[in-house]
Amino acid sequence: MERGKMAEAESLETAAEHERILREIESTDTACIGPTLRSVYDGEEHGRFMEKLETRIRNHDREIEKMCNFHYQGFVDSITELLKVRGEAQKLKNQVTDTNRKLQHEGKELVIAMEELKQCRLQQRNISATVDKLMLCLPVLEMYSKLRDQMKTKRHYPALKTLEHLEHTYLPQVSHYRFCKVMVDNIPKLREEIKDVSMSDLKDFLESIRKHSDKIGETAMKQAQQQRNLDNIVLQQPRIGSKRKSKKDAYIIFDTEIESTSPKSEQDSGILDVEDEEDDEEVPGAQDLVDFSPVYRCLHIYSVLGARETFENYYRKQRRKQARLVLQPPSNMHETLDGYRKYFNQIVGFFVVEDHILHTTQGLVNRAYIDELWEMALSKTIAALRTHSSYCSDPNLVLDLKNLIVLFADTLQVYGFPVNQLFDMLLEIRDQYSETLLKKWAGIFRNILDSDNYSPIPVTSEEMYKKVVGQFPFQDIELEKQPFPKKFPFSEFVPKVYNQIKEFIYACLKFSEDLHLSSTEVDDMIRKSTNLLLTRTLSNSLQNVIKRKNIGLTEVNLLLMKAAEPLVQIIINTTHLEKSCKYLEEFITNITNVLPETVHTTKLYGTTTFKDARHAAEEEIYTNLNQKIDQFLQLADYDWMTGDLGNKASDYLVDLIAFLRSTFAVFTHLPGKVAQTACMSACKHLATSLMQLLLEAEVRQLTLGALQQFNLDVRECEQFARSGPVPGFQEDTLQLAFIDLRQLLDLFIQWDWSTYLADYGQPNCKYLRVNPVTALTLLEKMKDTSRKNNMFAQFRKNERDKQKLIDTVAKQLRGLISSHHS
Repeated sequence: MERGKMAEAESLETAAEHERILREIESTDTACIGPTLRSVYDGEEHGRFMEKLETRIRNHDREIEKMCNFHYQGFVDSITELLKVRGEAQKLKNQVTDTNRKLQHEGKELVIAMEELKQCRLQQRNISATVDKLMLCLPVLEMYSKLRDQMKTKRHYPALKTLEHLEHTYLPQVSHYRFCKVMVDNIPKLREEIKDVSMSDLKDFLESIRKHSDKIGETAMKQAQQQRNLDNIVLQQPRIGSKRKSKKDAYIIFDTEIESTSPKSEQDSGILDVEDEEDDEEVPGAQDLVDFSPVYRCLHIYSVLGARETFENYYRKQRRKQARLVLQPPSNMHETLDGYRKYFNQIVGFFVVEDHILHTTQGLVNRAYIDELWEMALSKTIAALRTHSSYCSDPNLVLDLKNLIVLFADTLQVYGFPVNQLFDMLLEIRDQYSETLLKKWAGIFRNILDSDNYSPIPVTSEEMYKKVVGQFPFQDIELEKQPFPKKFPFSEFVPKVYNQIKEFIYACLKFSEDLHLSSTEVDDMIRKSTNLLLTRTLSNSLQNVIKRKNIGLTEVNLLLMKAAEPLVQIIINTTHLEKSCKYLEEFITNITNVLPETVHTTKLYGTTTFKDARHAAEEEIYTNLNQKIDQFLQLADYDWMTGDLGNKASDYLVDLIAFLRSTFAVFTHLPGKVAQTACMSACKHLATSLMQLLLEAEVRQLTLGALQQFNLDVRECEQFARSGPVPGFQEDTLQLAFIDLRQLLDLFIQWDWSTYLADYGQPNCKYLRVNPVTALTLLEKMKDTSRKNNMFAQFRKNERDKQKLIDTVAKQLRGLISSHHS
C-alpha cells in the first residue's frame, strides 16, 4: 500500500518535471536547449519523456491543422495575388535590367575615372605617408652624414656630440627601420674609432712637443730676457705708473674652442709654424707656438666616454717619461754654451707646456703633480750642472753659464716655480768661477811679468805722462817738475798689474749681477776673491819671478853692473803697488757702495802681499849678492907660505869691490833701509867668508907674509866700507862688519899678546872681538914656519925664542878657553 503510494508520488513528480522541461523547450531559444535536454538524459525516465514529447507534438500538429483550416481561403487569395505580383515583378525586373544596362553603358567612363581617382587617392595617401616617414628619417641621415664629415675632417669631439644626439634623440624615433638598426650596431665602433683617433692625435702631440720643447723653451727664455731688459730700462727711468707684468699677463689667450672649422693635418699636431723673428722684433708668446687642441679634444672625448681617469693617468705617465728624457743631459754638454742652452730650453719648454695645461684644463694635471715633477727636475738639473760645470776651465764660459742659469731661473719663476735652490747652486759655481779666474789671471800675471823689461818707464811727452798716470794712481811733484824726457820709478808691469786687478774685480762683479744679493754680500764676495788673487795668484807669480834664474844675479856674466837691476826694480814696483792698495779699496767701495768702515767688511791683504814679495826680493838680492861674493872668493889664490910682503890688494878682491860698488850704485831708487841692509849683509858675508878662508882646515900652516897680504885685502874692504857705497850709514857703522878680522890681524901682525892676555875679559879691551879659540887656531898654523922660510934662516936663535913664545901664548890661550868653558 505504502509502496503504491510512494510510486504514485514519484510518478507525479516525474510528470511535473517533464512538463516543466517541455515548457522550457517551447519557450527557450534553440541555441540554449542543450542543457535542458542533458537534464532529461541524465535522468532514468527519458522513455516516458519521449512519450510525453510525442504527445505534445501531436497536440501542436492538431492545433496547426486547425489554424490552417481556419485561414485557407486567405491563403489561396494570397497565392493569387502573388502570381499577379510575379508578372509585374518580371516586368519591373526587365525594366531594371534595361535601365542597368543603359546605366552601365553610360557610367563606364565614370567608373574608369572613379577607378583612376581611387588609385590617385591611394597614391596620394601613400606619398603623404612616405613624406611623413622621410621627414622622420631625414634628420637621422643628415646627422649621420654630418658625423661622417666631422670624422673625416678629424673634428672628433663635435663628432662625438653628434653621435650622442643621433643615438639618444633621432634614432629612437625611427628605430623600426632596418638601416637604423645598422646605425645602432655601428655606434660602439664609431665611439672606439673616435677614441682611438683622438688618442693617436694626442700621441702625435706628445711626440711633437717632445721634439720641439727646446724651441718652446727658447721662446719663453727670450720673453723673459726681454721682460728683464724692459725692467732694467724702467728702473733707470722715473717710475711713473710702472707696473710689473703679472703672471696672468704672461699667458697668451688661446683659442680653446673645440669645434674648429679648419682641419688639422698630421704635421699640425702640436707645433705651429712660426717664422724666425729678428732680434729687434717682438718675440711671439711661448704658447703661440703650441696648438693644444689635441689635448683638449682628447680630454673632452674621454670625459664624455667616461674614461677621463684613464686619460689623465696615461697623459701623466707619458709626460713623466718625457721629463726623464729631457732631464738627461748630453755627455758633452760642458764643452759649449749651446749644450747648456739646449738643455735649459728643453726643461723650460716642458714646464711651460705643463703650466699652461694646468691653467687651461680642469684636473688633467694638478699642482701636486707639477710640484712633484719640478722637485725631480730641480734635483736632477742641479746635479747635472754641478757635474758638468766642474769641467769648465774657461771663466768666460762659466760666466755665460751663470747668466744662462739666471735667465733659466727667472723664466721659470715667472711661471710660479720656486728657484731658490738654483740661486744657492750659483753661489757654489761662484767659487768655481773664482778659481777659474785665478787660473786665468795667473797666466796674465805671468805674461806681464815675463814680458816686462824691469826698467823705469820713460816718457818723452805730456801725453805719455798722462797716459801712465791715468793707468796707475801716482803722484810725484818733483817728477812733474822735471823736464821731458823723464822716467817713472816703476816699470811697465806696475800699471799693467794694477789694471788687471781692477779687471779681475770687474769680472767678479759681473758674476754677482742678477743673483739677488745685497750690496754687502757682493762687496764681501769681491773682496774675498781679490784677496785670493793678491795673496795666492799674484804673490806666487811674484815669488816665481823673484826666484827665477833668468833674472837673477847669477846669470849675468858680462854686464855685472846690471845684474841686480831686475830684483831692485821688483822691490821698487812692489813698493808702489803697496801704496796703491788704498785706491783699490776705494775702487771696490765705489762699485759696491759699501763703505770700508762697515761692520764685517773684509779688508784687502794687498799690503801684506806686496810686502812679502818685496821682502822676498830683498832676501833674493841678499842671497844673490852673497853668492856672487862667494864666486869671487873662489878665485882667491893665497900663498899661505910666502915670505914676501905684498904692497897691493889681491886682484880678485879688487874686482869684487868694483862689482859691489857698481851693484850698490843701482840701488839708488831703493828704499834707504833696503840698500843699507843689502850693503851691510854683503860686508858681513864678505868678512865672514874671509875669516873662514883664513881659518879653514886645509890651510895647515901660514906665514906672517901671508897674513900681511891678507891684511892688505881686509884694508881694501875697510876702505870700501869707509867710502860710503850706500848713503845713510853713520861714520864707521859699515866698518864694524870687518872689526873681527881687523882686531885678529892687528893682534898677530903687531904680536901684541901681552895686551890681549892682560886685558882679556874687560869690556873696553883693545882686542875685545878676538875669540881665544880663533886666535889659538891661527897661532897653531904659524908653528914651525921658520924652518921653511929662508928669510929667517940667519936668525935661528930668534926663531927659537919666538917658537917658545908661541908655545907659551898657545898654552895661555888654552887656559883661557878652559876657564871660559868652566
